[in-house]
Amino acid sequence: MANRLILCDCSGSQPIDAKALGGACGLSCSRVYTALCTTQIGDAAKEIAKGGATIACLQERAIFEELANEIQAEMPAFIDIRDRAGWSDEAPKSTPKMAALIADSLLEKPAEKLFDITSEGRCLILGPAETTLPAAEQLADILAITILLEGVEDTPLDRRFDLVTGHLKTATGTLGNFHLKIDALQQLDPTGRGPFQMTPPRDGAETECDIILDLRGGTPLFPAPNKRDGYLRADPRNPAAVAKAVFEASQMVGTFEKPFYLKTESHLCAHSRAEITGCSKCLDICPTGAIFPDGEHVTVDPAICGGCGSCVALCPSGALTYDAPPTDLAFKRLQTLADAYRNAGGKSPRLLVHDGEYGGEMISLAARFGRGLPADVIPLEVAALSGFGHAEMLAALACGFSEISILMTPKTDPETLIREQALALAIAGEPRITLLDLADPDALSEALYGTAPAPLVDAPILPLGSRRQIARLSAAALQPDTDAPIPLPEHAPYGAVVVDTDACTLCLSCVSQCPTGALGDNPDKPQLRFQEDACLQCGLCTRVCPEKAITLNPQFNLSDQAFTQTVIHEEDPFECISCGKPFGVKSTIEKVMEKLAGKHPMFATTAAGKLIQMCDNCRIEAQYHTENSPFQGGERPRVVTTEDYFSKRKDH
Repeated sequence: MANRLILCDCSGSQPIDAKALGGACGLSCSRVYTALCTTQIGDAAKEIAKGGATIACLQERAIFEELANEIQAEMPAFIDIRDRAGWSDEAPKSTPKMAALIADSLLEKPAEKLFDITSEGRCLILGPAETTLPAAEQLADILAITILLEGVEDTPLDRRFDLVTGHLKTATGTLGNFHLKIDALQQLDPTGRGPFQMTPPRDGAETECDIILDLRGGTPLFPAPNKRDGYLRADPRNPAAVAKAVFEASQMVGTFEKPFYLKTESHLCAHSRAEITGCSKCLDICPTGAIFPDGEHVTVDPAICGGCGSCVALCPSGALTYDAPPTDLAFKRLQTLADAYRNAGGKSPRLLVHDGEYGGEMISLAARFGRGLPADVIPLEVAALSGFGHAEMLAALACGFSEISILMTPKTDPETLIREQALALAIAGEPRITLLDLADPDALSEALYGTAPAPLVDAPILPLGSRRQIARLSAAALQPDTDAPIPLPEHAPYGAVVVDTDACTLCLSCVSQCPTGALGDNPDKPQLRFQEDACLQCGLCTRVCPEKAITLNPQFNLSDQAFTQTVIHEEDPFECISCGKPFGVKSTIEKVMEKLAGKHPMFATTAAGKLIQMCDNCRIEAQYHTENSPFQGGERPRVVTTEDYFSKRKDH
C-alpha cells in the first residue's frame, strides 16, 4: 500500500508545499525534486527502492515503471497533480486541490470483473471493389478474409481470400460472434479455365465472422457503431481512415478481456407485469441495443454493452447499476474529494466531471499552453460520463461542492445528461449544474474562471445507500426548509399517483401489478393505500387500471409522509344480507344490482338477485338449498365399517 509521496516541481514550473500536502493526506513526503525523470533519475531509483511510493507525475509513468522493473523494486503508484492543479494561473492556491486529488488516488478501487472474447480472425470486408481488394491484399496473410460485393465484373485471381456477391440483409453480434444473413448470395467457383465464375444466386444464406471491416461509407450496420467491438468503419474516400481501420483489424486476433460494465438485479426491475409494459427507460436510451426484454425484467448482453452508463442514470429502481467501477465508489470519491479539500484549508470547491480521453486531453492542453484550471475546480475523471446522473449531481452538491460542471465529449449522447441535469436542478432549487460542450482548451478555462458561490449545505452529508436513498438524503440537505412537494419534470422517477375517486371501483388491479408495493390494500376494508417513497412512476398502475382512473404526478416529497402509507381512496363495505359480514365495495355491489338484478337471465328472480348481495359462504349455502340445486345429489351411502366386513365373512 502506498504510504510515501514522491514530489517533483517539474523544473520549477509548479509550486509544491510538501509539508502541507503531507499533513493533509497523512503521507510522508519526499523532498521536492526538480527533474526526477531526467537528471535526478538516480534519486528516483532510490525513492522507488524504498517501496510504498506514489509518484506525483503521470506524464513520465513509463520511465518510472521501467526503472522499477530494472531495479526489481515494488511498482509505484502514480497521481497527476501538475496538469490538474500545479499548472494554473492560481497555482499558489492549489494546495487544497492537490490534497484532494491525492486523497482520491489513494482510495482502494475494486478490481474489474472481466470475461473473455475470442476472435479467430475471420474478417468480412464490405465496400466497393476498388477499396476492399487492396485492403484484403494487405490483410490476407494475417486474417481469414472474405469480401462481400454488391456485384462484380472482374473476379480477382488471388486465392488468399474469398470473394462473394450479394445483399447483406441483417447483421447482429459483436467481436468474435457476428451473425449475418445474405440474400442473392453468389460464391466464386474457382474451377475451370478462364476467369472465375460465380455460382447461381440464393437467398437466406447465413454465416458468421469475428470482424467486420465496413468500407462502404453511408449508414453504419449498427447503432452507436463506435461502441460495437469488432466493427470497424471508414469512409472509402479517406485513405488515412481506411489505412487506420485496416491496421486495427489486423490487431483483432486472439483472446481479449472485456469488463462486465453493469450489474443487474432482476427482482428490482419494473419493466413489466402480467405482459403489461411499465418502465422502459433503459430500453429506450441504450445506444447499442444491448438491453432487451426478458419476461418481466430486462437482460443485458455484456458482449454488446458499450458501458456508456445512460441506463444506470435513468433506472428508477436500481435494477441496473454500474460495476466498472461500482456505483458506490463514485459517491465515496465525491465525499473524499470534498473532505480532503476542506481539511487542507479550502472553502468552496467546485467540481469538473470529465472522461479520461477527451476531457483529460483538454485539461492537459489547457494547463500546458493556457491558464489551466482554477485552484478551486477539482477535476473528477469518470468511466461513464452519461452515468453521472441526478443522484451523483445532488450528492456532489450535498457533499459541499458549490458548483458542478460536466465536460461533454463529441461522442457523448447529450439526451441523458440533459434529462438528469433538469431533474437535479429541479430538486436542488438553484442553477448550480452546467453542461459544457466545448472543443477549445482556452474556452474551457474561460468558462471555469470566476468567483465561486458558497456551498448550499452547512453540514455535508455522508452519501451511503442506493442511488434513490442518496438522492433523497441530498435533497433533504439542499432544501431543509421545504415542506411542500417539489414539482419535477415529466418522466421523473419520483412522484405520487392521483386517483379519480369517482371512476375508481377499488378493484385493486393496480395493487397486484405494482412492482414495489407502493400501492397497497387493506384486507379488512375497501381501501387503496399509497407510499410515495416507494413509487418509481413506472406507469404500470395507469396501464392496468380498467377505469383509467390513475394518473402520475412527478414530484419530490421530502416530508416524512412520503415514508408512510396514506389512504388515497376508500369506500364503505357492503354488508351481507344474510350474515351481516362486510364484503366487497358498497357502491360496486349497488351498481351490479342495478345492472343485473331482474334484468339478466341468471338473476331474473328475486331469490337469484339476492345472491349478488351475499358473501361467498352465504351465496353457496343459498344455492345449495335451492330447488334443483346443482350441488345437491342423492342420499350418500353409509360408510362401510370393519364390523360390516366381518359380518359378511360370517354369512359366508
